[in-house]
Amino acid sequence: METYDSHNWIRALALHKSDTFRKLIPGVLLVGVFTAFVGWLEVRYFQLSDDTYAASLPVMHSLLGFAISMLLVFRTNTAYDRWWEGRKLWGQLVNTSRNFAVKISVMVPNDPNTRSFFMRLIGMFPYELKQHLRLEKTRLELDNTPHPEIPGFDRSKHVPTQAVNLMQQRVDRLYRDGRITGDQLIVLNTELVQFLDICGACERIKNTPIPYSYSSFIKKFIVIYVFTLPFGFAFTLGYLATPVVMFIFYVLASLELIAEDIEDPFGTDSNDLPMDRLAVMIKGNVEEILA
Repeated sequence: METYDSHNWIRALALHKSDTFRKLIPGVLLVGVFTAFVGWLEVRYFQLSDDTYAASLPVMHSLLGFAISMLLVFRTNTAYDRWWEGRKLWGQLVNTSRNFAVKISVMVPNDPNTRSFFMRLIGMFPYELKQHLRLEKTRLELDNTPHPEIPGFDRSKHVPTQAVNLMQQRVDRLYRDGRITGDQLIVLNTELVQFLDICGACERIKNTPIPYSYSSFIKKFIVIYVFTLPFGFAFTLGYLATPVVMFIFYVLASLELIAEDIEDPFGTDSNDLPMDRLAVMIKGNVEEILA
């Protein structure tokens, strides 16, 4: 995720890697060429007068413009809600990891082996969740210290569940050995449940995209709307319709591209969630508590 100063207008106006203008340059140029060609046909070649039916097209565009603006606002808001929900879930993961580590630190103060076990697994969970959401097939992003008490995960299965299962087994063993009370077991189980609740909520966002029919309809609407604009604007604006239509296409298409970019917040783009930094922060916080 790219960090920036929202008060710096100069930097905001500059082109950056997440700017939609770079992606839309071919489309904007195509719209410009098409608009100029339509304007030349109507004004110079056919020499159509202002009383033709084509001159009334701006009335239709003004009506459809309101409809397309409402659709794009809803589309962008829906995508941002998905992005913000993902950020709240990872914020909840930060708090859950800290709370669980603090409880383990207080309930098992004199057991270095158990503290080390939970320190590694709690710190491992955000990395595994990140890789799971990004569908990565990489090795664990942990230090090189061997931990034989933590077996390797089966990558063909649900890895976050395996990590929580190991922690749950260790908590149950502490209870059976009489090292924690029943009340403490209930408290720890409540914290453990939240790990998989967060994982499941992230999977819901990841695996449930915006309905294809809705996304496809907006794209078709934008293309048809923009490519019919020159037929009406050429009578009122002449060749000035070329930059006007190019700008309209840039605005409408940019809103759709931004929505596409943020509706899946778990990727590696500059607008996606900073899961790498959050995972490093969680691991560092847990090590401070349980080391």
